[in-house]
Amino acid sequence: MKFTALALGLLLFVFSALAADVDGKWSGAVSTPGGDFPQSFTFKADGAMLTGSMSGPDGGSIAIKDGKVDGNNVSFSVTIDFGGMSITLNYKGVVSKDQIKFQGDFMGMPFDLLVKKQAD
Repeated sequence: MKFTALALGLLLFVFSALAADVDGKWSGAVSTPGGDFPQSFTFKADGAMLTGSMSGPDGGSIAIKDGKVDGNNVSFSVTIDFGGMSITLNYKGVVSKDQIKFQGDFMGMPFDLLVKKQAD
């Protein structure tokens, strides 16, 4: 029984050590034909659940929805008000030590975004 508990504890430690360190503030910009569109995020992981917010175009905070962490992979969506129309942006990314490479979807149009971890 002690061996099983020890093995399970060690396994949980290994999996948590392999999980991405996504907590904190991240920022970058999406290149568009109209110029760069800055984006910044604040994330907090709790097991497989990801919470946080994105800084909106007006500087306000927009809560992320359906946030998930799976190893070094993260995904979430945000809904923004785009001229009175509700638009959902979906993000899937891979976390490394100091950056996240996202692939996003804006109304069926894919985009890439690289964000870098900001100092606290």
